[in-house]
Amino acid sequence: MPRTAPAPAPESAGIFHRSYLLVTLGACALVFLAAFESMAVTTIMPVVSRELDGAGLYALAFAGPLATGVIGMVAAGNWSDRRGPVGPLYASVALFVLGLLIAGTAGSMAALVAGRLVQGLGGGAMTVALYVVVARIYPPVLHPKIFAAFAAAWVIPSLVGPFAAGLVAQLASWHWVFLGVVGLVVPALLMIVPALRGLHGTPAGESAEGKPASKPGWAPWGYGRLAWAALAALAVLGLNLSAEVPVAGGVLAAAAVAVALVAVRPLVPRGTLTARRGLPSVILTRGLASAAFFGAEVYLPYLLVERYVFAPTFAGLTLTGGALAWAAASAIQGRLGPRLDHRRAVRIGAGLVLGAVVLALVTTVLGWPAAVAITGWLFAGGGMGLMYPRLSVMTLALSTKDTEGFNSSAMSISDSLGGALALATTGIVFAAFTTTAASFAGVFALTAAIGVAAVVVAPRVAAPAAGRSAS
Repeated sequence: MPRTAPAPAPESAGIFHRSYLLVTLGACALVFLAAFESMAVTTIMPVVSRELDGAGLYALAFAGPLATGVIGMVAAGNWSDRRGPVGPLYASVALFVLGLLIAGTAGSMAALVAGRLVQGLGGGAMTVALYVVVARIYPPVLHPKIFAAFAAAWVIPSLVGPFAAGLVAQLASWHWVFLGVVGLVVPALLMIVPALRGLHGTPAGESAEGKPASKPGWAPWGYGRLAWAALAALAVLGLNLSAEVPVAGGVLAAAAVAVALVAVRPLVPRGTLTARRGLPSVILTRGLASAAFFGAEVYLPYLLVERYVFAPTFAGLTLTGGALAWAAASAIQGRLGPRLDHRRAVRIGAGLVLGAVVLALVTTVLGWPAAVAITGWLFAGGGMGLMYPRLSVMTLALSTKDTEGFNSSAMSISDSLGGALALATTGIVFAAFTTTAASFAGVFALTAAIGVAAVVVAPRVAAPAAGRSAS
């Protein structure tokens, strides 16, 4: 049967109108907690690595969740297209909580990584489910504002997350950085439950208005896509572990990258890997931007702790500045609306990210003050704030009702897999050098090269012709 639509709202209504208030608050609360966890883990990981003697698994602790998140994204996207986003959202939150519990009680780096893998599975699915919720509930005119609100939900955790996580790690234990979040996730989900009642999937054979479509029955389960997602995740994990193979490590790393790229092709729109104009380039730009930004960001606190002798509490303030700039730029682009066209916003954002990574590289190579890299990261955050909401809006605008789940999952897959491959590769690069300075320089050089690719692809996000693009 057709989905039950929310009560109609006037065209002038905003995302906090009573028709959308509960789902806005609930969705933003879940984004808030995911943001807090991301900021907190990045801040405390140098301490965790030192305490658990886990330097060899440092990159995997970040890349692993992104890799398993791909599986969660495909499953949630398929499930959402089939039955709506409610079931995937509940299941994803349960997995996210389970992962936090495993990581929070870990006594070894291997156990912590295992918890992070489960956490990534749930987090990836949750992202896609929330995107489909947005597509099913909010009218297109409100999409820039709700995605700007998601970005703004990073502000408070960006302000208090890194500092609080460092303080907890110093005064108590890093374990509580994971366990403390558990008690907040369930109430956040309960906030959104009333808004999800009656929200069902749209049958593939029936449009949102109840009119016949091209295919009868519910959308089928994409078992093949799930298998490709699992293969992509295994390839990323294998890439991380290839550095431990003394002789054939380089060959295994190259093979893992090749397998990951082959596996991701059925999970994204045709032409994504060749940067075809329109939706494929939107998806590819998202992945390249994620790879450049997060591949560098993970190592910034590490650089400040190891080379500039910052305390973990203050090293995390770098992430705070970048996230604040991200939220501010996102709010600005939301207010500008059509006055700043999508293509220009993406081009400016990609350029700002590249410039910031280059500043981090130059700071490392020339031994400039840490303030240069920290200040540069404000521009990186601003660039992401301009790009990410617009790429999200473009993805939904280029989707039909029966491809919202697939395209949303494709965008999230590109986001996560791009970051995962970058983190896995930077981990190999970091371990390949004999000096700390050279290791950090190698990491920032690689992420700068990825940033150049993002700048090149960004102008191609504009569709070649008017109309919708199917996956």
